[in-house]
Amino acid sequence: MSDPQPRQIALRNTVRVRLLLIALLPIMILLPLVLLTAARNWTNRFDEVLIAKVSGELTVAHQHLAGLMERRGAAISALAQSAAYRDLANDKNELRALLERERIRMGLDFLYAIDADGTVIFAEADRTLPDQRDWPVVRDALNGRAGTEIDVFSATQLQALSPTLVQRARLRLVPTKAAAPSDRIEEPRGMMVHTAAPAPGGALVGGLLLNRNLGFIDEMNALVYPEGSLTGGNLGTATLFLDDVRISTNVRLFEDTRALGTRVSQEVRDRVLGEGLKWTARAFVVNDWYISAYEPVIDSFGKRIGMLYVGFLEQPFQRAERRTLMWIWGGFLVIMAVSVPVLLAFARGIFRPLENMNRVISKVERGDLAARTGVTRQSDEISRLAAHLDDLLDQVQERDQRLRDWAEELETRVAERTRDLQEANKRLEVTSKQLILSEKLAAVGEITAGVAHEINNPLAVIQGNLDIVIQDLGPNAAPMQTELSLIQEQIHKISVLVTKVLRFTRPEEFEQGDEGLDPDAVVRASLPLVQHILTSSNIEIDLDQQADCEVQMNETELQQVLVNLIVNAIQAMPDGGRLSIRTARVERDGRDRLRMVVEDTGQGMTEEVRARAFDPFYTTKRSDGTGLGLSITRDLIHRAGGDIEVESSPGEGATFTIHLPVMSA
Repeated sequence: MSDPQPRQIALRNTVRVRLLLIALLPIMILLPLVLLTAARNWTNRFDEVLIAKVSGELTVAHQHLAGLMERRGAAISALAQSAAYRDLANDKNELRALLERERIRMGLDFLYAIDADGTVIFAEADRTLPDQRDWPVVRDALNGRAGTEIDVFSATQLQALSPTLVQRARLRLVPTKAAAPSDRIEEPRGMMVHTAAPAPGGALVGGLLLNRNLGFIDEMNALVYPEGSLTGGNLGTATLFLDDVRISTNVRLFEDTRALGTRVSQEVRDRVLGEGLKWTARAFVVNDWYISAYEPVIDSFGKRIGMLYVGFLEQPFQRAERRTLMWIWGGFLVIMAVSVPVLLAFARGIFRPLENMNRVISKVERGDLAARTGVTRQSDEISRLAAHLDDLLDQVQERDQRLRDWAEELETRVAERTRDLQEANKRLEVTSKQLILSEKLAAVGEITAGVAHEINNPLAVIQGNLDIVIQDLGPNAAPMQTELSLIQEQIHKISVLVTKVLRFTRPEEFEQGDEGLDPDAVVRASLPLVQHILTSSNIEIDLDQQADCEVQMNETELQQVLVNLIVNAIQAMPDGGRLSIRTARVERDGRDRLRMVVEDTGQGMTEEVRARAFDPFYTTKRSDGTGLGLSITRDLIHRAGGDIEVESSPGEGATFTIHLPVMSA
């Protein structure tokens, strides 16, 4: 007979058994979801019960207010139809006395009779009222229909009824949290239970002021919330609002101070007064949260003039709700605390090797090919899988190392070849640019020299023929002396210009040796070379020549420097500007120097462009420039023993300053 113990161990180590254990884990998820759903449904139902309770209480409060209005209306109707009223209808003095007695007995704030023409018979003989037929309830009474409504009386109307009503109605507004913003500081109006009944010869009209009517509101609250009707010693509250102001309430601002003059929250105001809907939900009342119910109060004109409110504190019910939920979740946590360790003990044998493999794979993805699970070979499938993973990673690491070695060797060879090619390409590019430039300059020189010689030939013919004409005319040429002199001057100018062009293009033919050079003369001689560019540009030339010295530099080279700088300045001012050329003799480093400044009001240069302005082949003109003009200029100045500097900022032009050594006398 075989030993069952090894078989039981093998069975316990299979994935099948462990997956059965893992199948129990959803209980840990489903049970909390069920409890959460049940708790949420119970909470919602609890809230619905509270809302239904406060809605019923609002109905009771509404019926109480309707009953108050009905009782006052019935009392005035009974008086209007009584024999005593009919007997005194024609005796105003006796009628006033009767009305005053009945007003006091009924607890009204005013009571008066009105005839069919609108004349008011007041209880007090010395008081008068304007025509009262504007009130719908009064008009209905004059038409034979008794009625009772709630109306709002202005301070003027209250003053006409009785001076004491103005003081009783006036309420100073108290700043209230969450209320709508308002600039009002008091509420002078009064809310009245306004009732009228047809009477012999007219109608009988009475009213009860609800502002500060604490007896009425306490009676309503006692009816809605009898003692013991709420849990936890909770006290219910009732309030009557005029617009959004509490005019009669048992809500406390402090322990012994009622919240008269405080205002309802803006959220409730917009819903009830703005939209005319009931509010049955939690609401912020003065200084705490209440389960509340509000409904609009409608006057005899059909307008929303206020609100009726009942409610009770939310906090005691929240505490009770929290205690119940704490018991439910406490029991759940106790169950979980007992069951979870048992389930984890069974699952650990599966999760540990799986977590090791997952961690190793993550490290390998991040580039750590030396990571291993470290799981020893055991009898279960997951452990064997982890061991096989380690073997595969060993092979991958070995092959990766060989590939890296090959890649590094290949990269080194490619880098060496790339550097050689880049250096050769740079040398070829520089040589090609220099060759092209040299060819262009040589071609330009040949063309210019040819053009100059071609101009000199016709010019010599013109000069020779002009001399013959003058000689043949003899004394007869005197009347045309001015014109002939002008022709000779222009021929001379052309000859000088051609000579300057030849010097510029063929400097080797006009070497001056060791003779000194007048820089001011070179400046004046250079301007005609760029006159064709200046003619098409709106540029003003400003010359300030105070050199009074000579420099030892080839005239053509200095002229080339000036032409380069002038052309660059003109190109920097496409919309026109001012070109200034100044020369002066200055002392620099203890020695006499010629300072030559070429300044423009053009586009200027950025710091990066200024730093590279004298670099060979660097240009900002794209295909319109070679990038060698300023580089050659600097070389010519340095060869003459001088230096050149540039100052520039974007949008502020550029200033090139040249210093050259002065020849001693």
